[in-house]
Amino acid sequence: QVQVVEFGGGLVQAGDSLRLSCAASGGTFSNYAMAWFRQAPGNEREFVAGISRSGRHTFYADSVKGRFTISRDNAKKTVYLQMDSMKPEDTAVYYCAVRPTENINTYYSRHSDYGYWGQGTQVTVSS
Repeated sequence: QVQVVEFGGGLVQAGDSLRLSCAASGGTFSNYAMAWFRQAPGNEREFVAGISRSGRHTFYADSVKGRFTISRDNAKKTVYLQMDSMKPEDTAVYYCAVRPTENINTYYSRHSDYGYWGQGTQVTVSS
Protein backbone atom coordinates (compact mmCIF):
# COMPACT_ATOMS: atom_id res chain seq x y z
CA GLN A 1 0.00 0.00 0.00
CA VAL A 2 1.29 3.43 -0.95
CA GLN A 3 0.93 6.33 1.46
CA VAL A 4 0.87 9.83 0.00
CA VAL A 5 1.23 13.05 1.98
CA GLU A 6 1.30 16.64 0.70
CA PHE A 7 2.98 19.59 2.40
CA GLY A 8 3.31 23.30 1.82
CA GLY A 9 -0.11 24.77 1.23
CA GLY A 10 -1.05 28.17 2.57
CA LEU A 11 -2.29 31.69 1.91
CA VAL A 12 -0.38 33.89 -0.52
CA GLN A 13 -1.02 37.06 -2.47
CA ALA A 14 -1.38 37.29 -6.22
CA GLY A 15 2.04 37.31 -7.85
CA ASP A 16 3.66 35.37 -5.03
CA SER A 17 5.31 31.96 -5.18
CA LEU A 18 4.67 28.77 -3.22
CA ARG A 19 6.18 25.29 -3.32
CA LEU A 20 4.24 22.15 -2.57
CA SER A 21 5.90 18.87 -1.65
CA CYS A 22 4.58 15.33 -1.80
CA ALA A 23 6.12 12.32 -0.12
CA ALA A 24 5.14 8.81 -1.20
CA SER A 25 6.08 5.77 0.86
CA GLY A 26 5.25 2.09 0.97
CA GLY A 27 6.95 1.06 -2.23
CA THR A 28 9.71 1.97 -4.66
CA PHE A 29 9.35 5.68 -5.36
CA SER A 30 11.32 5.55 -8.59
CA ASN A 31 8.68 3.18 -9.99
CA TYR A 32 5.96 5.82 -9.72
CA ALA A 33 4.70 8.33 -12.24
CA MET A 34 3.44 11.30 -10.24
CA ALA A 35 1.08 14.20 -10.75
CA TRP A 36 -0.63 17.14 -9.13
CA PHE A 37 -4.34 17.78 -9.44
CA ARG A 38 -6.47 20.50 -7.90
CA GLN A 39 -10.10 21.03 -7.01
CA ALA A 40 -11.77 24.36 -6.40
CA PRO A 41 -15.17 24.60 -4.65
CA GLY A 42 -17.95 23.58 -6.99
CA ASN A 43 -15.52 22.32 -9.62
CA GLU A 44 -14.31 18.92 -10.66
CA ARG A 45 -10.81 17.80 -9.82
CA GLU A 46 -8.50 18.89 -12.64
CA PHE A 47 -5.04 17.94 -13.80
CA VAL A 48 -2.28 20.45 -13.08
CA ALA A 49 1.06 18.79 -13.88
CA GLY A 50 2.55 15.33 -14.37
CA ILE A 51 6.03 13.84 -14.35
CA SER A 52 7.44 10.55 -15.54
CA ARG A 53 9.35 8.06 -13.40
CA SER A 54 12.64 9.32 -14.78
CA GLY A 55 11.74 12.98 -14.28
CA ARG A 56 12.79 13.73 -17.85
CA HIS A 57 9.25 14.16 -19.11
CA THR A 58 6.73 16.63 -17.74
CA PHE A 59 3.32 17.85 -18.84
CA TYR A 60 1.23 20.83 -17.75
CA ALA A 61 -2.30 22.08 -17.99
CA ASP A 62 -2.53 25.15 -20.22
CA SER A 63 -3.72 27.23 -17.27
CA VAL A 64 -0.42 26.79 -15.41
CA LYS A 65 2.08 26.35 -18.23
CA GLY A 66 4.99 28.77 -17.82
CA ARG A 67 4.12 29.49 -14.19
CA PHE A 68 4.27 26.10 -12.45
CA THR A 69 7.11 23.57 -12.46
CA ILE A 70 6.89 19.95 -11.39
CA SER A 71 10.04 18.11 -10.38
CA ARG A 72 11.08 15.08 -8.39
CA ASP A 73 13.91 13.86 -6.22
CA ASN A 74 13.89 10.09 -6.25
CA ALA A 75 16.53 9.91 -3.52
CA LYS A 76 14.26 11.90 -1.21
CA LYS A 77 11.12 10.12 -2.44
CA THR A 78 9.51 13.50 -3.01
CA VAL A 79 7.82 15.34 -5.86
CA TYR A 80 7.51 19.11 -5.89
CA LEU A 81 5.25 21.69 -7.47
CA GLN A 82 6.83 25.13 -7.70
CA MET A 83 4.11 27.70 -8.27
CA ASP A 84 5.15 31.18 -9.43
CA SER A 85 3.17 34.25 -10.51
CA MET A 86 0.19 32.88 -8.70
CA LYS A 87 -3.32 34.04 -9.48
CA PRO A 88 -6.55 34.02 -7.46
CA GLU A 89 -7.90 31.36 -9.82
CA ASP A 90 -5.15 29.02 -8.58
CA THR A 91 -7.05 28.80 -5.29
CA ALA A 92 -7.94 25.16 -4.69
CA VAL A 93 -7.15 22.05 -2.72
CA TYR A 94 -4.09 20.50 -4.35
CA TYR A 95 -3.74 16.73 -4.46
CA CYS A 96 -0.74 14.57 -5.18
CA ALA A 97 -1.35 11.40 -7.19
CA VAL A 98 0.74 8.26 -7.64
CA ARG A 99 0.75 5.65 -10.37
CA PRO A 100 3.06 2.63 -10.21
CA THR A 101 4.17 1.94 -13.76
CA GLU A 102 6.74 0.04 -15.78
CA ASN A 103 7.00 2.91 -18.26
CA ILE A 104 10.00 5.06 -17.37
CA ASN A 105 9.32 8.01 -19.67
CA THR A 106 5.53 8.23 -19.69
CA TYR A 107 3.39 10.77 -17.86
CA TYR A 108 -0.33 10.49 -17.24
CA SER A 109 -2.94 13.25 -17.06
CA ARG A 110 -6.27 11.58 -16.37
CA HIS A 111 -7.74 11.26 -12.93
CA SER A 112 -8.44 7.58 -13.62
CA ASP A 113 -4.77 6.93 -14.36
CA TYR A 114 -3.87 7.25 -10.68
CA GLY A 115 -4.64 4.81 -7.91
CA TYR A 116 -3.14 6.51 -4.88
CA TRP A 117 -3.93 9.99 -3.62
CA GLY A 118 -2.95 12.25 -0.77
CA GLN A 119 -5.41 14.01 1.51
CA GLY A 120 -4.87 17.37 -0.20
CA THR A 121 -3.46 20.70 0.89
CA GLN A 122 -5.27 24.02 0.66
CA VAL A 123 -3.77 26.81 -1.44
CA THR A 124 -5.43 30.21 -1.30
CA VAL A 125 -4.36 33.16 -3.45
CA SER A 126 -5.71 36.54 -2.47
CA SER A 127 -6.06 39.39 -4.96
